[in-house]
Amino acid sequence: MMSTISTARRAVLQRRIRWIVTATIVYNLVEAVVAIAAGSAASSGALIGFGLDSTIEVLSAAAVAWQFTRRDPERWEKPTLRVIALAFFALALYVTVSSVSTLLGAIEVQHSPVGIVLTALSVVIMPFLSFAERHAGHELGSATAVADSKQTLICTYLSAAVLIGLLLNSLFSWSWADPIAGLVIAVFAIREGIEAWKGDTCATSVGMLLEDEDHSGHDD
Repeated sequence: MMSTISTARRAVLQRRIRWIVTATIVYNLVEAVVAIAAGSAASSGALIGFGLDSTIEVLSAAAVAWQFTRRDPERWEKPTLRVIALAFFALALYVTVSSVSTLLGAIEVQHSPVGIVLTALSVVIMPFLSFAERHAGHELGSATAVADSKQTLICTYLSAAVLIGLLLNSLFSWSWADPIAGLVIAVFAIREGIEAWKGDTCATSVGMLLEDEDHSGHDD
């Protein structure tokens, strides 16, 4: 992906993408805390899994950002991604066990108005962040920013799946909808884990943006 924009415009776009990434991380952190609390109160495996996924996304970005503060970031890349992958696999295992237990009747899921509002907000906010980052990434010529925007869009689909499960349970008392949404999260987590294990994770865009900023500083 090539770009012929001016140096000044490039700096503006890099700064904009960093702000978008930062906003996404902060939102995911708040989302994680609220989702886990609401999910625990309602015994919703899907909502807890949704919150844990957001937590891992935040930790993933933080871990990669930390990696790029090291003197030799390449040395830390593989172990960092392996830890992220294992976290996603653990999440998939937890959500699968919780969902199966709910389907077998061992856990009774309660209604969660807070969870419905939270996931509905995510369905609205995440596409906006994704579009803003993708637009800036295309103009900048940053493949990683565009890839990260696609990852944010996928999180929107995940939010929609959990929202549908919560609504079906609240409106029609379809308790099976929550664990089905949980299994969707498990599949998503396995996919993320495999990509991280192979070294293909969108969280690396955070580190590459930091690296770009560092290079810009050296060019001055």
